[in-house]
Amino acid sequence: MGERNLDAEARLAAYDAFATGVRDELAATIARMDELAAAGKVKTATYRQLFAARVTLKEVDVRLRERGL
Repeated sequence: MGERNLDAEARLAAYDAFATGVRDELAATIARMDELAAAGKVKTATYRQLFAARVTLKEVDVRLRERGL
C-alpha cells in the first residue's frame, strides 16, 4: 500500500470511517454469536472464532472511544 499524505480533515474522516466499520463489524459479530447461542452452538469452532473477534473488536472500540472517535 502506498503512502498517503492526508490533511487533518481527511485523516479525521478516515478515522471516523474506520471507527464506524469496527462498530458495524462488532454488532454483526454479536448478532451472529446470539444466533449460535440460541441454537445451542456455543461450543462450535465458529462461535469460538467469533468470540475472539468480539474481544478484539471491543478493545479497538474502547481505544477509539478513549480518543473521542
